[in-house]
Amino acid sequence: MNLLSVDTVEQAREKIWACLKNRPLKSETVSLDEGLGRILASDIFAEEDIPAFNRATVDGYAVHSADTAGAGEAIPVFLKYSGEVSMGESANFSIGSGECAYVPTGGMLPAGADAVAMVEYCETAGGTIAVYEAAASGAGVALAGEDVKKGALLLLRGTQIRPQEAGALSATGITKFPVFVPLRLSIISTGDELVPPEQVPHSGKIRDINTNALKALGLRRGYNVVSSEIIRDNEASLEATLRHATALSDVVVISGGSSKGEKDSTASAISRAAKPGVFCHGLSLKPGKPTILGWDEESQTLLAGLPGHPVAAMVVFELLLGWLHDKLFDRPPPFAVPARISCNVPGSPGRTVCQPVILHLEGDSYLAEPVFGKSGMITTLTRADGYVKIDLNKEGLKKGESVMVQLL
Repeated sequence: MNLLSVDTVEQAREKIWACLKNRPLKSETVSLDEGLGRILASDIFAEEDIPAFNRATVDGYAVHSADTAGAGEAIPVFLKYSGEVSMGESANFSIGSGECAYVPTGGMLPAGADAVAMVEYCETAGGTIAVYEAAASGAGVALAGEDVKKGALLLLRGTQIRPQEAGALSATGITKFPVFVPLRLSIISTGDELVPPEQVPHSGKIRDINTNALKALGLRRGYNVVSSEIIRDNEASLEATLRHATALSDVVVISGGSSKGEKDSTASAISRAAKPGVFCHGLSLKPGKPTILGWDEESQTLLAGLPGHPVAAMVVFELLLGWLHDKLFDRPPPFAVPARISCNVPGSPGRTVCQPVILHLEGDSYLAEPVFGKSGMITTLTRADGYVKIDLNKEGLKKGESVMVQLL
């Protein structure tokens, strides 16, 4: 039996990056309606001041702040009422010393005003307004350009468009912008035992988990899933499917058939369908040791043979293909939560261990409770909030030790 000659996760990433670092990234222009979830292909600069004019941030009375100095509940300041600014209308008048004007939240400040006294601290008294609390300069006011100045950097290249980014683009009038074209992903699940989820499995058969799990993971990560297929453990069929998938895709994922068993033909099929073929067969990772990586120079396609066990397949996808997506598109690494481990957890010297955990809030910090289960049990991940990595040089984690939980 031939043992796998393994790479660390870092070594595998270096080899992947060597293949793809010079890959030209395509971009396209989309509208705000189409942009949610997409990744900006260039820096975006504000095309106008935000806000465009001095505006009130509270309902109240526009004032000279100096006029309200010393105002209090027992001794109010009385100001002459000089008018009202209607929402959405220009403030076409100004106020002088000793005067005030009503302004609604979001309304334009009249010239001469530098603060807004909140309506809760004001009272109408004939033609005057009694102000019961001093308003410092700038109180209740957003100045023109205070949020963003015209020409200032609004959003960085690599930013994923969330609802808040869509709002910022709207505020400065940018309705079309360049985004990266997503990497195309094909998924191939192999196994004589697999049937589609909608089919009732007969004795010895199981429903395919990995196709839909990896498809959902790919979509969440920003890939464009262009094809998915379940095929039997047949090397000729796998080779033909790989050749077709490489022509369609930037990344091809093969689930199952990656270890050294009698029917595990993924490595040889990759080496025949792609040139130069396999460049990594085995990771110093638990779960995920029997991982295969290959490259097809002609189509510029990365091929990844993932373990058939769902937990292992998803962990490897995240560590390698999720990382690749972030690296290519200048995305920050996924957010990790600091926590303390709830019990002793053994490591696996020589292999990085990815241990699923559940997060419990205890006081003002999190406790990470390990979820133990075999890598073939998908519910191990459905119960987990994330995972912690135990370094290949560590014997394990001790109860109470600080860890960083990578969210799933």
